[in-house]
Amino acid sequence: MPTPLCDVLRSYAAGDPARFHMPGHKGRFLPLPELAPLAPIDVTEIPTTGNLYTAGEPFDTAQQLWAERFGFSGCQFLTGGSTMGIHTALALCCAPGDKVLLDRNCHRAAFNALALLGLEPVYLERPWLEGENLIGPISGRDVEKMLEQHPDVKTVCITSPTYAGILSDVSEIGRVVHAHGGKLFVDGAHGAHLPFLGDNPFLGADVVVVSAHKTLPAMGQSALLFYRGFDPDLVRLRASLYGSSSPSYPMLASLDAARQWLEEGGAAVYQETARRVARLRERFPALGAPLALDPTRLTLRVKDGPAFARDLEERGIFPEMEDGGHVVLICTAQDNGENLDRLERGLEELRDGLGPCPPLPAPFLPRRVLSPRQALFAGSRVERLARCEGEVAACQIAPYPPGVPVVAPGEEIGKKELAYLEKIGYNMMTEVRILSQ
Repeated sequence: MPTPLCDVLRSYAAGDPARFHMPGHKGRFLPLPELAPLAPIDVTEIPTTGNLYTAGEPFDTAQQLWAERFGFSGCQFLTGGSTMGIHTALALCCAPGDKVLLDRNCHRAAFNALALLGLEPVYLERPWLEGENLIGPISGRDVEKMLEQHPDVKTVCITSPTYAGILSDVSEIGRVVHAHGGKLFVDGAHGAHLPFLGDNPFLGADVVVVSAHKTLPAMGQSALLFYRGFDPDLVRLRASLYGSSSPSYPMLASLDAARQWLEEGGAAVYQETARRVARLRERFPALGAPLALDPTRLTLRVKDGPAFARDLEERGIFPEMEDGGHVVLICTAQDNGENLDRLERGLEELRDGLGPCPPLPAPFLPRRVLSPRQALFAGSRVERLARCEGEVAACQIAPYPPGVPVVAPGEEIGKKELAYLEKIGYNMMTEVRILSQ
């Protein structure tokens, strides 16, 4: 399979050019030995290497190969992670001041975009799965009901898959949104690998953002934005608002190479990982059917998430995240048999800690006092969270990971919110920023 961007970079480096341009290492020297092999292909925008934010080669072909694989008309490479993609996508779909139907489970980057663009959120709450102590998938019926109540909303933003790997039916939701004359944006940050596993859970969306670096063999911060129905020049323009004018070529090349690897056999390796994860789900208490799930995401049910995660770490096994009753492990094609065997042995040793935790409360929707934009840019001060009852948040109170705000900027920190944060008991912020009095 072709790698148009990688080929251009290799060709330029092989010519041993006199580089009187950025970057300062000139393709010859980086003081950290582990990074030294990247220096020759770490270039800037010159006639042969193209420009990420301008039409032309090699980016046109490199991005189109990705778009075709995902079933979209276009693709934009991103070097600022899905955060950059979320900001770009909402700037594409919305005009400043628009109302947006926003999945309350969206990443904090979406809430920042509300403030940056002056958007008015209408929050879409997810069902709470009491048996799982987790939020569930969004249905087309949920979206239909909200759009009927808010007919002026023309952009819907949801997250699928969730951090726990739960998928919503994007195709069904897309039909509902389009019937109301709107556009559907899906934050699929954790699902870059899914179209290579025999299914494409993003068809039906108008814009999708995925973090290649989260689940594919690509460099940190590398991500992809897929779209249909938008002018490619406008997509590039919006992306350039949020991305560096000196994007990292090694990161971009890693996107080109990751696609080639997947299409030339890597997808089969990924499918083997999915089979191993399925067997782990059978052996140990884990999130599973009848929910639609990412086949490679292992979300364990545990009695005490933080304690179980620390026990794993003592065995040299580092999970992605934990909450009060779950531990989440990202399994990819690079998790070879030895690592998965090691995980299986660790889970066997810790079996007594597996199983359902005490019931966790469903998240609340706090009382809104100010708009996200007003609150984020207002005068503020730092205070201990425990002393903030009745105050208005000037930041996102969002345990990270997963980075989903419990309280968003402009919302009141009430007694029930403080009790909820104490109950979930993980990745806690001890100090927060609140509005100045």
